[in-house]
Amino acid sequence: MEAVRDDQCSAAQKKFGEWLKKMELVKPSLKYQESFIEAMKEFQAEEKKTGLDVFDLEQDFGKYIKKFEDHEKGVNLPEGYVPHTRLWLVENGKFVGHVDIRHTLNEELLTHGGLIGYSIRPTERNKGYGTKILAMALPIAKKFGNKRILVTCDDDNLGSIKIIEKSGGVLENKVPFAGKLKRRYWISI
Repeated sequence: MEAVRDDQCSAAQKKFGEWLKKMELVKPSLKYQESFIEAMKEFQAEEKKTGLDVFDLEQDFGKYIKKFEDHEKGVNLPEGYVPHTRLWLVENGKFVGHVDIRHTLNEELLTHGGLIGYSIRPTERNKGYGTKILAMALPIAKKFGNKRILVTCDDDNLGSIKIIEKSGGVLENKVPFAGKLKRRYWISI
């Protein structure tokens, strides 16, 4: 195998840096409605429960967005929820995934939900987006006064395990939840 030259590394690093610059975390917006709905169809095709009806989204997407504006302010929260900020990861105007940054922990989140939850649309997984969305969310979570961030994942979710550990997550324990084990990681920020 031929050795990699320094100038090749620099070019690869530059290309990676340019790729990262094309990504941003944004508030949910009508601007991304089409690609968001496409992503929801992808989740439904893999039988992942989204709690969303694509038909309803197509009819009144603004209502869906308003819900997250309210939740961020602590308004109209479902029972057991805490105020949270939902942001979308977009690249070149396309919805790639979302992250929920909870402003505080309650007992349920302390056990199995964590302060940060994220999801990447199925067609964009295994491309580095999960690592990037978590890295971009950590400084935002810090603004809410958090010094340590709890992130959880299913014990069999190897992708999330790698992302969390790569991001500095230290496994505290595993707890049973809904017939599965949840891994509880802490990330110091």
